[in-house]
Amino acid sequence: MSFAIIRTGGKQFSVESGETLRVPSIEAKAGDKVDLEALMTGDGKKASLDTATIKATIISHGRGEKIIVFKKKRRKQYKRKQGHRQGYTEIKIEKI
Repeated sequence: MSFAIIRTGGKQFSVESGETLRVPSIEAKAGDKVDLEALMTGDGKKASLDTATIKATIISHGRGEKIIVFKKKRRKQYKRKQGHRQGYTEIKIEKI
């Protein structure tokens, strides 16, 4: 069971071969293959900090659940309500 730690979109993810996960948006079309750089790799017994290339395929793009951003200042008649949906890219890890 090998795993890797990757960084994409300013966030770090722990991935394994065959895994599907959602990461912040990547500028590529669905079906394209992308290479991600691994910060760390391991096999369950030992870990190494070598840089490795992770092969992944983009499955789809989408937008997440809506969150509400609400600002208020008491006694000042100030209220602002705003919605936000973060974009994501769904990828499948092919090979570590």
